[in-house]
Amino acid sequence: MKKKVVVFGGGTGLSFLLRGLKDFPLDITSIITVSDSGRSTGKLREEFKSPAVGDIRKVLSNMSELPSEIKEIMEYRFNTYSDLDGHPLGNLVLTAMFNKTRNLKKSIDYLCKLLDVKHCVLPLSEDYLTLMGKTTDGQIIEGEDNLTKANKKYKEIFYKEEPHVIPEVFDAIKEADLIILSMGSLYTSVLPHLICKDVSKAIKKSKAKVMYICNAMTQPGETDNFGVSDHLQVLEKYLGKGTIDVVIASNTIVSKKMLEKYKSEEQKDQVFIDIDKINEMGIELIDSDLFTTEDGTIKHNSLKLSNLIFSYLIR
Repeated sequence: MKKKVVVFGGGTGLSFLLRGLKDFPLDITSIITVSDSGRSTGKLREEFKSPAVGDIRKVLSNMSELPSEIKEIMEYRFNTYSDLDGHPLGNLVLTAMFNKTRNLKKSIDYLCKLLDVKHCVLPLSEDYLTLMGKTTDGQIIEGEDNLTKANKKYKEIFYKEEPHVIPEVFDAIKEADLIILSMGSLYTSVLPHLICKDVSKAIKKSKAKVMYICNAMTQPGETDNFGVSDHLQVLEKYLGKGTIDVVIASNTIVSKKMLEKYKSEEQKDQVFIDIDKINEMGIELIDSDLFTTEDGTIKHNSLKLSNLIFSYLIR
């Protein structure tokens, strides 16, 4: 019987992880945030009062077994003078299905069949959720996109509305052999799951091991000067101490030129591995050479990362 893996996240990090993980003999359930408020997703949210669909689209495209040409059509973004400008085709398809069914999970299930997605993809909620943040200097910021653009440190993340998590999320957690908190924005991709108290409680109660995949780079303002242990401490604030069993971090030596480029252009630094602090927290560290810079950016090698996760599961 295949091991059951539940992955929480959003944004590019989650979809990139699943691109590699889907090819391993695993039963995967990906659970995706629905509070994104930027670009195409934000416009569609406001116009149709729907949950955010952009991160869901990315996951479906990356998990599809269809030829790359079909997946590229889902990601095709219109560049035009009309209201279509900036919208990926997949966002429009998902929004159309949601408008017809008024059920996001059902809409995702239909697209999974069309795109030949073999694994389960779930939205965290069917609700129209607005992510909020309280900064360390007391400012309240509304909307996921604004939280990212503010370049602030956050004391607390919460929803404007009371979130109603769909029941299938709790079923997946209960049956999981491994729960993964994906790399991606700490405050806007991972925490939107954990600030739902029932989700955090279910993860704590689960028999599954809990794994965090640490980000490659810091986020301007939000995680300046963060090491791996700092990311873990933020997660523990919502999950409770002793919930995370293992963290994966990359020890790749990145060129000085590449790091300087990230620092000057994006105000980002490589997340450092503070081994002693991780050990003090009682969390197992798996570090390996996981980054690739072939395309001029720093990102995880999806296949290497997935192989590491699979090896951990079967050891």
